[in-house]
Amino acid sequence: MTYTKSGKTTAFIIETVAPIFNKHGYAATSMHKITSATGLTKGAIYGNFSDKEELAYEAFRYNIKKVLGLISEHINVTNSPIKKLLLLIEFYKKYYELSKNLGGCPILNIGVDANNQNERLLKKVKNTISKMEFSIMEMVAEGMGKGELKPDLNPGNCAKQIFSTIEGAIFMTSTMNDPKYLDVATNSLRETILTHWKK
Repeated sequence: MTYTKSGKTTAFIIETVAPIFNKHGYAATSMHKITSATGLTKGAIYGNFSDKEELAYEAFRYNIKKVLGLISEHINVTNSPIKKLLLLIEFYKKYYELSKNLGGCPILNIGVDANNQNERLLKKVKNTISKMEFSIMEMVAEGMGKGELKPDLNPGNCAKQIFSTIEGAIFMTSTMNDPKYLDVATNSLRETILTHWKK
């Protein structure tokens, strides 16, 4: 993508402040932190974004796009639905170290931060979760259709089980600073897929 000069400035601001918003949250990310990190004046920031809320929204979109791109790159090396599910689990097994560069997990961080505080951001988080769950649900349904997974599974419930287990483990790993929570959770999901879901 080719950016204009103003477009490059906008992209620079988003890339710079995305991990700051993610780590500290909307309310705690002051304009002072934003100007200090970017080296730009408050006027320059507001010349690219209408307000802090728009900047936070775009920062979340940037972080999610980055995570989804990495997931897609990791799982799209195969056409097998069950292998994609297992690769997804494998991706999250190593997610704790990866997410440190983003300031933590954007879905968890911004979801908790925006709840009851920022309706627009919370709506974006909910939409992202719904899309990610739908993607997992499609993998499960495709696996059932191809005979890789048992035909009596409920794809929607499977997707919720995978996603809630992973996000819960991310929360515990981040809170306790202990990757073992993600190890245990992802190993358990892998065992569930291979032992209980696989045909």
